[in-house]
Amino acid sequence: MTTFFDTPIPTAELRRRTGDLSAIAGIRETVLDNGSERGVRSLVLRNASGLEVEVLIDRGFDLGGARWRGLPFGWRSGNGFRHPGLHEADAEGGLSWLRALDGLLVTGGLDHALFGGEYDASHYAYPPKQTVTHGLHGRLTAIPGRLLSIEEDWHDVGGVLRVRGEVIQATSFGEHLRLTRTVEIDIFGDEVRVHDTVDNLGFERTPHMFLYHLNLGWPFVDEGSELVAPIRRQLWASDSTTEQGVPHTPMPAPITGFVEQVWEHELQAGADGDHRVALIRPDRELGIEVSWDARTMPNFFEWQNMRAGQYGLGLEPSSNHVEGEQHARDTGELTWLEHGERRDYRLAVKILHTPDAITGSVDAITNIPL
Repeated sequence: MTTFFDTPIPTAELRRRTGDLSAIAGIRETVLDNGSERGVRSLVLRNASGLEVEVLIDRGFDLGGARWRGLPFGWRSGNGFRHPGLHEADAEGGLSWLRALDGLLVTGGLDHALFGGEYDASHYAYPPKQTVTHGLHGRLTAIPGRLLSIEEDWHDVGGVLRVRGEVIQATSFGEHLRLTRTVEIDIFGDEVRVHDTVDNLGFERTPHMFLYHLNLGWPFVDEGSELVAPIRRQLWASDSTTEQGVPHTPMPAPITGFVEQVWEHELQAGADGDHRVALIRPDRELGIEVSWDARTMPNFFEWQNMRAGQYGLGLEPSSNHVEGEQHARDTGELTWLEHGERRDYRLAVKILHTPDAITGSVDAITNIPL
């Protein structure tokens, strides 16, 4: 079957053939209006090549549903994109975040990520608050964002669909951090790009942790799907990896009652300073390449959720090791932001949909000197 948009078509020629370029590509503003999702604002970016991604404004500007030419690649947990007003940050021993975990990208931060606990807060100089308690992966997921701009930037040939927003995490006598996020896809293209800046608007020295919980689902995750990564060594693995004996690659079929497995892999960055991994389907007809800046997110976790009904794989760039905040404090590895200081992050998710793209990605990753 002919795929019309495998080769970009000049915009002037497209205008001759349609009265509205949104027939080809565009951004649609929506509001989810049923069940636990009711009231969540979202933006759907849809390009000419068949890439579609949903930006959840009211869920920390994270990424929800994602499809390539009709095939889903973002993982769905069954939780739905719950309205943040339903979130109970301190419930279930700090694990209530699991009730909000859904979609392609769920970001951990801004002052805490990884498992929770109680931590020193004396740096905020508020005597009644000597400690602060964090749940799993922090508070960002349940904070509504502020939409700053929507751009459908058509060029002579192609162009870019771009949205920008900000999320403020703040409390009196505590942190006052801002995430500014840009999400973009090319009008003709197969890649989602996320550009993030976190800065400290407050005047107190504030801890900062950041994690991308990037979640992939079936049919990209399937029995025999292979994780390709320049792994120098494995720094950590959950006890379940020994007890269940399931390797980090290839992926098994769904398993009833599977206990999540988490691996921390030490990766070797490429010559461009980026970390890069890929997931390749067993038939080698489709894959996904993920890349990010190794300088600001030097650590990487693989989250295997091979449980039947929850089947998915998490690829998780992180600013910190899996041991979490207390370990980072004890070792001096925790990032502290002074007033006006910032950290920049970027993430790219590319669909590999041709034999050349798959071969090129695999060769590029496996040829990185360890």
